[in-house]
Amino acid sequence: MSYICSMNESFKTYCVGGHRFRVAVEEPWHFKELNEEEKAVAERLRRGGDLGVIPVPADKLEDIALNERIAGKDGAKPERWALDFSQYAPFEVEGTEEPLFSLDVRLGVPQWITDSIASGKARRVVTVDEIPPFYYGYVLDGKTFYEYRPAREVIAGFFVIDEDGKTGCYYSAERMGPRTTMFQVNTSLMIFYTFATAPHSTLLLHSSMVRHRGEANLFFGVSGTGKSTHSRLWLEHVRGCDLMNDDNPVIRFRDGRLMAYGSPWSGKTLCYRNVCAPVRALVRLEQAPENRIDRLEALEAYASVVAAASTIRWNSAVMDLIVPTVERVAMNVPCWHLGCRPDAEAVQVCMEAIENL
Repeated sequence: MSYICSMNESFKTYCVGGHRFRVAVEEPWHFKELNEEEKAVAERLRRGGDLGVIPVPADKLEDIALNERIAGKDGAKPERWALDFSQYAPFEVEGTEEPLFSLDVRLGVPQWITDSIASGKARRVVTVDEIPPFYYGYVLDGKTFYEYRPAREVIAGFFVIDEDGKTGCYYSAERMGPRTTMFQVNTSLMIFYTFATAPHSTLLLHSSMVRHRGEANLFFGVSGTGKSTHSRLWLEHVRGCDLMNDDNPVIRFRDGRLMAYGSPWSGKTLCYRNVCAPVRALVRLEQAPENRIDRLEALEAYASVVAAASTIRWNSAVMDLIVPTVERVAMNVPCWHLGCRPDAEAVQVCMEAIENL
């Protein structure tokens, strides 16, 4: 794959979980210029530093403002055409090494997209429309594309993955502002990362991740089970513990061991650390009246991990590539089920089990 930047666009290259990808922004969109404070924060995160941000559970949304202050966000109104890639800055790299995939960001939706949907030529394969934002996925002549709507009657844009699976484009609707566009670019990059890294024993796991004694523990479960809350309790009650990511860390087998990496995707918590650690344990959380932890058998572990993996379930080709990685995780990495209350005892029960194995 070769990539040539045109005269009216600029690009940056990032490396997440050992995989490089390139983002090109076409005029009038441009990369927001970071101020000196933001550059200093990005450099600290690039080196693996910990800013001290705390996980933000659903019942602690007021802490978002606290984290923004820690991360140097001033809350200023964004420029009309500036896209804020500051969460990717800790992962920015130089060099000419070929990226695994490349995404363009352009203004205006091509006519062929809207025509193919209106005519029914594009086959809808995904519908996510219970609560906003709404997403619809389509397949047409080898291309996969996603329609994004912040409200039912408003189209924010479309993300298209080309037939080669290595090039794609996000087309923003004309009237969309930078915050909405950047939100959808983030979503597009997460989807693209999943597509492109599936053949490389790599998963994005919807989880919260803390590090203790140099190893990563990942907490996952269905929405609302308290992943961020449990990580927060570890930070409060376990000395020497730090938060690596709070929503979508990367896990990848390298040299025979499962490694965990920070990523630019951390949900409501501004934890974009360029860090890496071997995985100690995967823990599926479930709310319960008492704290109890049990080791999962391989089949149970497989079912738990595949449910938490950020993947493209309707795409059999991608699933066929992800399944062997999940199987390998289930067979080789300790996986646990923790029924728990949101208290310090839950942390103690969890920690004693996984560290005394």
